[in-house]
Amino acid sequence: MTTTLTMRSEELTASRVPFVRATVVRAQHPTSSHAGDTALVRADGSIEGFVGGTCAESSVREYGLRALQAGEPLLLRIVPGEVPGSAEPGAVTVANPCLSGGAVEIFLEPRLPAPRMTVVGDTPIGRALAALGGPLGLHVELSDAGPRPDDAALVVASHGRGEEAALTAALRAGVPYVALVASRTRGAAVIGSLDVPDELRARVHSPAGLDLGGGTAAEIALSILAELVGERRAAARASARPGPASAVDPVCGMTVAAVDTSVHLDTPDGVRWFCCAGCRDSYAADPARYAPV
Repeated sequence: MTTTLTMRSEELTASRVPFVRATVVRAQHPTSSHAGDTALVRADGSIEGFVGGTCAESSVREYGLRALQAGEPLLLRIVPGEVPGSAEPGAVTVANPCLSGGAVEIFLEPRLPAPRMTVVGDTPIGRALAALGGPLGLHVELSDAGPRPDDAALVVASHGRGEEAALTAALRAGVPYVALVASRTRGAAVIGSLDVPDELRARVHSPAGLDLGGGTAAEIALSILAELVGERRAAARASARPGPASAVDPVCGMTVAAVDTSVHLDTPDGVRWFCCAGCRDSYAADPARYAPV
């Protein structure tokens, strides 16, 4: 990867922007790409770098977005001709009629920001959450500044300091998991005092964590993290979505991502999507030729 792309990758990571790193791992010539060529695919389908010509780039965009949504790496094989595509665990093969006889294999690696958990309260439980959260893939921040809209969780472990403000802000921001470290009696009193609708109050987990019978700060932190993992997994199953929208290029028959960053053309019959500008121009010159039979 070039120095420029390396720096760009580091910038996106530091800014918590999701992207996919696409790396050519094998190139069978004739093809314009070489092993080691790299590009970054953003969530809007924009691509920085080089992994092949426009038609190959179109497939990288489509399957890069799929890998980003799934959060799983994928080996993309692009072969010439019109052979039907095939898929197997961790890999997919697509036909590219634009290729001039070569083939290319591209590894698509999603780079997703670690889910962020804000912990209010620099207390033994708060510090235990920070210590245990990292190995679970969480980015834990001890902060009294309150939650941010993209937080995955907010845990208030401040033992009476600033609890209401932090909880209210998290609920109004839609933070998925909100918990208060408190006894059942005190927790109910704090939650009851919040200036939010009842349905939002009901979202606060208090006492925080699963009932594991723990008593130390580390054991309580473990119970909170266990509850958070369960909540996140359940939410992921419930919100499973289909892959990104796609369309068929009416000229060459390739499947392409139906996103604004793909080559497209507004027509009286709707938007038409293409693998490259050449297919778009051919269609624009004679739409009737490519009308469905």
